[in-house]
Amino acid sequence: MSHKPRFLIAAHPTRGVDVGAQAAIWDHIREARREGLAVLLISADLDELIGLSDTLRVIYDGRLVADADPATITPEQLGTAMTGAASGHLEQEETPETSADASQSPESPEDEAR
Repeated sequence: MSHKPRFLIAAHPTRGVDVGAQAAIWDHIREARREGLAVLLISADLDELIGLSDTLRVIYDGRLVADADPATITPEQLGTAMTGAASGHLEQEETPETSADASQSPESPEDEAR
């Protein structure tokens, strides 16, 4: 990172390395974030994703299928989204906006057609 980049794409940064090297790579990514570098982390390591991310977005089959807060998501929930078995907001926090939206949404596809 000698040229002062603004963006880092880290694709599977610790795949195949030993635990010591993994910790060093994670430290470098955290330091880059502290210095203001934007980081796109692509990984199949759920703990890595949760531990290094400010926010999580899951793309499955070419579509954005989920977003989550790494402070509240479990590895099981994240893994489920990554396999396509779950989608949407993985933490269901009730806010005034979501309450209003829910009250105006149809109960079923048949209700929507009416």
